[in-house]
Amino acid sequence: MDWISPRQLRRLGMLNMNRRNVDYIARYNERSAYPLVDNKLKTKLVVAEYGVRTPRLLQVVRQQHEISHFREMAEGLDGFAIKPAKGSGGKGITVITGRDGDHYVKASGARVDAAFLQRHLTNILAGLYSLAGTPDVAIVESLVQPDPLLARYSHQGVPDIRIIVFQGYPVMAMLRLATTASDGKANLHQGAVGVGLDLGTGRSLNAVQFNRPITLHPDTGLALEHIEIGAWEEMLEMAARCYEATGLGYMGVDLVVDAREGPMLLELNARPGLAIQIANGRGLLPRLQTIERLKRPHFSPAERARFAMDSFASL
Repeated sequence: MDWISPRQLRRLGMLNMNRRNVDYIARYNERSAYPLVDNKLKTKLVVAEYGVRTPRLLQVVRQQHEISHFREMAEGLDGFAIKPAKGSGGKGITVITGRDGDHYVKASGARVDAAFLQRHLTNILAGLYSLAGTPDVAIVESLVQPDPLLARYSHQGVPDIRIIVFQGYPVMAMLRLATTASDGKANLHQGAVGVGLDLGTGRSLNAVQFNRPITLHPDTGLALEHIEIGAWEEMLEMAARCYEATGLGYMGVDLVVDAREGPMLLELNARPGLAIQIANGRGLLPRLQTIERLKRPHFSPAERARFAMDSFASL
C-alpha cells in the first residue's frame, strides 16, 4: 500500500499517548500485575505455567559474591545473554555470541574480557539499569539462535516481533530489525527498523526507520517488502496466552523465532509504544474498539488468535 502520513493516520484512528494512558493502560491494566512484567525473571516463571517458551535460564545473580560463580559457569559457554531483571528499553542487556581466546565477543563484534562482564553484573546489581534505580538482579539466559530467514534482514542483532495484545486479542504486530544506528538492538527510538505485519498472514506491509518510510534495510540493503513470518498463528496464540498469564488487558508481547525452538517470548511490556502504528500505516483505535464492542469474548487463546487473523487482516 502507499505510504500514509501521520496526519492521515490520525483521521484513520491513530491512538495518541494521552488516550493510550487513560483509556487503555489505566483502565485495563491492574497495578497489581505490573511487577510480573516489569521483572523479567518473574515474567519467565509465570508464563512458563501457561506453556509459553522463553530462552533457557542459565543463572540468576542476586548478590555480589555470586559473580564468581558466573565466571565459572560462563567458561564453558560460547554464547549467552546478560539482562537486568528490571531493565527497560533494552538497557543493560549484553549479548555474547562467541569466544576469542580469553575474550568474549559481543553481538557488535567488540571483544571484552571477564572483568568487563563482572563489572557489568555489579552495575546491574546496583540498579544502574532498573526502572527506578533500585537494586536489581541479573539473569543469564541461553543465546537465541534466530531463524536464518529473518536474521539476514537484521544487522548485528536478533530480530524480534512486537505484538500488541488487548483483552487477550492480538490487534497489531511489527517486526523490529537491528541496525548500526540502534547498536544491534531492536529499539525503534534508537534507530531500529520497524516493519508492519499483516495480522492475517504475517507478511510485511510497510517499513520505517526514525518514523520515515524506507524500502531497503539501511545496513543489509535487503528489500523489506516480501518478508513473511513463519509459524504465524502459533506466535499469535502464544501472545494471546500471555493475557491469562498476567491479567494485563493492554500490553506489548515481544517474541523471537529461534532456529531450533521456534517462537519464544523475550519480554512483556505494560506500556508499549505507539510507533507500531507508523510501521503498519494504520491506527490502533478501530481495532481496539472492535474488541470493546464484542458481546461474547472468545474463551481460548487459539480462538482469539484466529478471530484477530480473520478480523484484522489487510485487504
